[in-house]
Amino acid sequence: MMLHVDARGDTCPIPVVKAKQAIAQLQGGGQVEVLVSEEIAVQNLIKLAQQKGYGVTSQKQDAHSFAVCITVGEGQETDEQKEAPACIPDRRQGGTVVVIDSQEMGRGKEELGRTLMKGFLYALTQQDQLPQTMLFYNGGAHLTCEGSPALEDLRTLEAEGVTILTCGTCLNFYGIADTLAVGGVTNMYEIAEKMLTAGHIVKP
Repeated sequence: MMLHVDARGDTCPIPVVKAKQAIAQLQGGGQVEVLVSEEIAVQNLIKLAQQKGYGVTSQKQDAHSFAVCITVGEGQETDEQKEAPACIPDRRQGGTVVVIDSQEMGRGKEELGRTLMKGFLYALTQQDQLPQTMLFYNGGAHLTCEGSPALEDLRTLEAEGVTILTCGTCLNFYGIADTLAVGGVTNMYEIAEKMLTAGHIVKP
């Protein structure tokens, strides 16, 4: 069974949502071909497929058109993502999500706010329990890119198993998508999903 989804011109997270809806319609396995207009949408769809364990290929058709083909095997689950067992000592606090939407912590002087944020991220590395996931969006996207004073701390957290995700739309808006230096790219669908299912949300 092959389903075709035209998501060209759709902004994040609509291509991912349309793909998930199409995948849910597959009976006994099959393929979903999604047409999109942006490279970031391609990355988001590949990420979706990889998280679910589906096969995936992508092809650039022209400057503003990409085709992503997601293959679901017969009998393969199409609902919940399978979590891989941890193979390192796990200091993460299950269900805790840290959300960061700015380079500064708190309101007031910008210089002070940036100093506080740097201190907060370092302090996270020193905790006995770490967050499960960290989400960066809007101005916070700068913190995961080259030149960020927080990179060393974020890489330390990532090495401990913390999932670090940055909004792709935000990276594109600020023109810094090519400078992402830690973690992966995400979309608003996944951000909303992780926040809604979080046991605790921490926002510095």
